[in-house]
Amino acid sequence: MCGIGGIFHADPERPVDAQTLVNMAAIQYHRGPDGFGYKIQDDRGVGFSHARLSIIDLDENRGRQPFTMSNGEIMTAVNGELYDYKRIRTDLTSRGVKFRTKSDSEMVMHLYRREGLEDALQYFRGEFAISLYDRKHDRLVLARDRFGVKPLYFTETANGSFVFGSELKVLFANPDVQRRFSDDGLYHQLMQTMVPGTTAFEGVHQVKPGHVVIVERAHGKLKIRQEKYWDMDFPLASERPPESETDEEYWIEGVREQLMEATQLRLEADVPVACYLSGGIDSCITLGLASASQQAPVKAFTIGFDNDDYDETAIAREMAESVGADQDIMSLDADHLYDNFEEALWHAERTIYNTLAVAKLLMSRHVNHAGYKVVVTGEGSDELFGGYPAFRRDMFLHGLDTLPEADRQAWQQMLNESNELVSGAMLAEDEVSDPDFNRMMGFTPSCLQPWLAAADHVPGLLHPKRRKRMKDYKPGKAIADALDNDMLEGRHPLDKAQYVWIKTMLEGQILTWGGDRMDMANSMEARPPFLDHHLAEFAAQLPPTMRIKGRNEKYVLRESMKGLLPKVLYEREKFPFMAPPAHTDPTKWAAMKALADRYLSEEKVAEAGLLDPEGVRQVFEIHESEETPAATQVQLDAVINHMIGVQVLHEQFVATDIPALAAQKAREFGWSA
Repeated sequence: MCGIGGIFHADPERPVDAQTLVNMAAIQYHRGPDGFGYKIQDDRGVGFSHARLSIIDLDENRGRQPFTMSNGEIMTAVNGELYDYKRIRTDLTSRGVKFRTKSDSEMVMHLYRREGLEDALQYFRGEFAISLYDRKHDRLVLARDRFGVKPLYFTETANGSFVFGSELKVLFANPDVQRRFSDDGLYHQLMQTMVPGTTAFEGVHQVKPGHVVIVERAHGKLKIRQEKYWDMDFPLASERPPESETDEEYWIEGVREQLMEATQLRLEADVPVACYLSGGIDSCITLGLASASQQAPVKAFTIGFDNDDYDETAIAREMAESVGADQDIMSLDADHLYDNFEEALWHAERTIYNTLAVAKLLMSRHVNHAGYKVVVTGEGSDELFGGYPAFRRDMFLHGLDTLPEADRQAWQQMLNESNELVSGAMLAEDEVSDPDFNRMMGFTPSCLQPWLAAADHVPGLLHPKRRKRMKDYKPGKAIADALDNDMLEGRHPLDKAQYVWIKTMLEGQILTWGGDRMDMANSMEARPPFLDHHLAEFAAQLPPTMRIKGRNEKYVLRESMKGLLPKVLYEREKFPFMAPPAHTDPTKWAAMKALADRYLSEEKVAEAGLLDPEGVRQVFEIHESEETPAATQVQLDAVINHMIGVQVLHEQFVATDIPALAAQKAREFGWSA
């Protein structure tokens, strides 16, 4: 697990500055503190750099990237883990391929040369962001894993350079890259849900999950195209067999087999592997499988909160004891979270609606200090098996055609009551209907409704000049237009809801500020077996009622793993893992207000040119009104966090001289060209 960066000039005779590449590695030192490397092909105007976190092949010199073929034909820099690499390396070796390292990353260039890009991608199983330069065809290739576990950003500069990196700050370390909020990027930062493939900043994009970006030179200019190589392809509803023909045992055994294999692959490392453990069945399952696969007790790390409504340590402790794990519980109180809010934003590089990101930041630091670099996690289970309250709501309202209307409404009421704590965040307070989603899907997915509702506050928050430019903007349409309608058309409503979540909230939130960015902030690699694409392809075929059966979400997963789950977990209804909202605790609210006073003062707001101070004042006024319902306060907690967030991001990435900061860090680490 590492950080990568690179430069590709439109003019092949323009030299790449070596120290800039090194600085791009130094700014992401947290992703790879175990060493750095860079390589430049002077006659081709291309250079890569790499910050290394050594997990596979610990030899410092042998595993140093970027890698090149002996003839310089191919150059690669890779971030992530590619599983099943030992079998693939053995097979390639038997066919005459000569490996110089024991790294899983080296196989990328050998497979690319033997198989070509399209076929090579099919061998890559895991979480990865890959950069590759093909000298023969004079092209740069970027590839991102199928769900977007690993980040990868790119931009084209005004003077004809293509710059890429694992984090936005890597791009910004290059002085040729502009640092400016876009109007639509700012809009989506304030409403939480981003448009897939975008960032908050002008001209800066993400490689979409399951996509490759190919960059070629033509007539002194760059030709950039993005192509999809994989998607979460649910079958057409018309192709699914009748529910009466469903063989439950086939699906239960299939999930068990696929998940066991995915977990065991992710235990492969040359360093110890631990587990994150909450009170949910997902992390409990990964711990259970890891414990069964390992000889020694598995280390399990748990976050505890000082608010009983959100604390899950009791259930997590029961699971740890049942499998003989060595549990480590880190208890957090309200004072911890906002004290570290700015640091979390520096790593997230986007706004966050809940301080769970801060909790994850503190947890990964704790795990790192305990001597671990790798953890297995439970992310992705809810996405595959229909675990979120929003999925149940959409299933009951749109996916049960034979259910009488009165019964559907009764189910919805029961759902709202059982998920009261997440109303305003995971579920909208009132139903939101978006015309563009309705046209595309037949309904507005419940998972986006809270954030489409939050979008109503955004125009009033924007700086007047930005508000004027965005007066006709439709955020729902922007998100809908970025989705592949071919993957939605003709699908069951539950499939549609899960697909939208996977393309928006999973990639843009859970795997970003709830995953990689907070873990890698402390040089921690997180591996989610549920997001193994073989398991995902099997899960896509599951009948809807194997995912949500009556009141039971993730039905098939529970049944496949009930042998290792304590009874309280097997029977427990889904509760989303999140930190307590600010308004639920006077101390936490005071900490948030102190941060707001610092960043949302009239002087700071005017300096950044992002927000309208009157709009900011009105949000606080509504929040503090005694007539405001609790669910609205939850939503406004998120809006306030976003307002603070954009101001912090402005200070960190626009007002700060990032190229100078990166150069300073390189000097501090002794990293030089």
